[in-house]
Amino acid sequence: NEFLNLHLPHGILLGHGGSLARAGKVLQQLTDQEPCYSRARYTVRTFGIRRNEKIATYVTVRGEKAKDIISKGLAVKEFELRRKNFSAAGNWGFGISEHIDLGIKYDPNAGIYGMDFYVVMKRAGDRVAKRKLRKGKVGQRQRISKEEAIAWFEKTWNEDFAKVLN
Repeated sequence: NEFLNLHLPHGILLGHGGSLARAGKVLQQLTDQEPCYSRARYTVRTFGIRRNEKIATYVTVRGEKAKDIISKGLAVKEFELRRKNFSAAGNWGFGISEHIDLGIKYDPNAGIYGMDFYVVMKRAGDRVAKRKLRKGKVGQRQRISKEEAIAWFEKTWNEDFAKVLN
């Protein structure tokens, strides 16, 4: 089965020092979508964050738009990922240190932000375990393994280009 349900939540985690509004504008420029904000669950005095304070911004992108954004991010990484970038559930992710490498014009007011890309791979039928009524289990053959995700990655982004290093 082809993994049609490609889902890319990626975001910028700032902590206490950065401006979330400016980071949100960077994500909006990249995806043409309104970003969402994550809040702290509890106060951590050593990090200087309080409960319910906004600490991160993220956007969830699906479909062809997600593939285009992932391609831009992988071009920064030269289409090379490590095996440890892939989880046992078949999801994978990577980070970049500067958003201007994606082709976004530098704005001195916004500054430069790093970004995390995380790709959630699913086959059709995964909702069976998530729905409220008549919940069921997703069988082992329906789940995506680490090896399947690596094979899909190398096939999707041309085998001579994309590499998974040890």
